[in-house]
Amino acid sequence: MTSVPVNGAELHYTVRGRGPMCLVPCSIGTPHFELLTAGLADRFTIVCVDPRGAGRSTGNATDLTFDVLARDFEAVRAAVGGQRFWVLGYSIMGSMAVEYARRCTDTVSHAVVAGTPPSGDMARMVQEGTAYVAAAASAERKQIFADNMAALPPGTDPRMALPAQTPLRFFDPRFNVMPLLKVAEFKPDFVAQLIGPLNASWNVLEGPPLRVPLLVAHGQHDYVVPHTMWAEVLPQLPTASFVLFERSGHQPFFEEPERFAGVVSAWMSDAAAGQPQ
Repeated sequence: MTSVPVNGAELHYTVRGRGPMCLVPCSIGTPHFELLTAGLADRFTIVCVDPRGAGRSTGNATDLTFDVLARDFEAVRAAVGGQRFWVLGYSIMGSMAVEYARRCTDTVSHAVVAGTPPSGDMARMVQEGTAYVAAAASAERKQIFADNMAALPPGTDPRMALPAQTPLRFFDPRFNVMPLLKVAEFKPDFVAQLIGPLNASWNVLEGPPLRVPLLVAHGQHDYVVPHTMWAEVLPQLPTASFVLFERSGHQPFFEEPERFAGVVSAWMSDAAAGQPQ
């Protein structure tokens, strides 16, 4: 276990791999995200970080703001000796990647978001996800999901319902998600802060201009955060590129790691050369 003290918190992080340094904020613990990003470690040095109040880090989740997160991530960067990071944000944690990049343009070279909505409006996300399932999911996928949900006992904890949502989150609707969930560390206070005060009013189009290159990576079979949510947003982001992963759901860096790593490497090279994204 490696940690660094920052403003009343002890931030836990892990480092593995080789190549350009990538910081990955971890919502449910570094062990879970180490599994999710294992396929990237041949090309990148992956620095998984538990934000304050999450995973093995201490501190109060209620203290989290994007300014606090940026300072915390900068402390981790200094601790691991990196001059510049690229940052990978997954799902709603993509907001952290975007806002860290907004605030620290000297130390964040690129921002990548995967399975991330363009805003923290959860009601809209659910509405658009439901519509995307109806329009794009196969009959088999819909049936597997319906059977999974019907098998849940009444009053099932939402965390325990995650395996039933596999058809909405993975290319393979029968994927066994349990090995990933066994190492997950859910902290209710952190989750409440993440989807509440931190992100409830967040929007990728609001705030200071995003000056670093942004890659929006999405799985075609992500029915939780459908890629269609970005259609009207991307033209308003001058630094943004978009790539759709046809054999992925909510986490393309896990389901198509070789292609994902290749796409990111090529995209960063093009950005460095000043070519159109």
